[in-house]
Amino acid sequence: MSQPLPSRAPQSRVFSPGTLVLCGMIAFTVIYRLGVHAAAGAMPWNFTPVEAMALFGGAYFTNRRLAIAVPLVALFLADCFIGFYGWMMLAVYGCVALTAWGGFALRGRVGFWNTLVAAAGSATGFYLVTNFFVWLGGTMYPHSASGLVACYLAGWPFYQYGTLPGTLVWSALLFGSFALLGRRWNVLHLTAVH
Repeated sequence: MSQPLPSRAPQSRVFSPGTLVLCGMIAFTVIYRLGVHAAAGAMPWNFTPVEAMALFGGAYFTNRRLAIAVPLVALFLADCFIGFYGWMMLAVYGCVALTAWGGFALRGRVGFWNTLVAAAGSATGFYLVTNFFVWLGGTMYPHSASGLVACYLAGWPFYQYGTLPGTLVWSALLFGSFALLGRRWNVLHLTAVH
């Protein structure tokens, strides 16, 4: 009489490779943002992986809600330590959510040029939207065309040295590392993240 083959144990959703990637991304982003804040001036402001993580999540996580929630959770956890910044949080969090949503357009089309354009677009959108809201809701700049231009000029170094290169570098690291790891471990294709 033949013995029945042992059934394969179901994969744990708690410790699936996709879940570990999610947890790792959140932890890294929180730690890095805290490091930038703690070492003020040692690293460029806004040179963080938040926008890149949102783009990556939108491109790869099968669950669209998680794709949007993961970067927002990482942002919020770091802000719990760094401090909250009033109504401007709506503009910042909105931009990050839109970047994740924009990452949906990369699904099945991740490549060098598509990712480069999406990363540059998300960084530029972040710069344009957040500076507009600084001008609109603040008292630092007059509510005129010249005040808006002054606001964008004041924010330019944060974009030029922080948001744009940060989003490009972190996108290259996230998308590139994932592609390399995916060659080694096929299970990492994030269809496991639901």
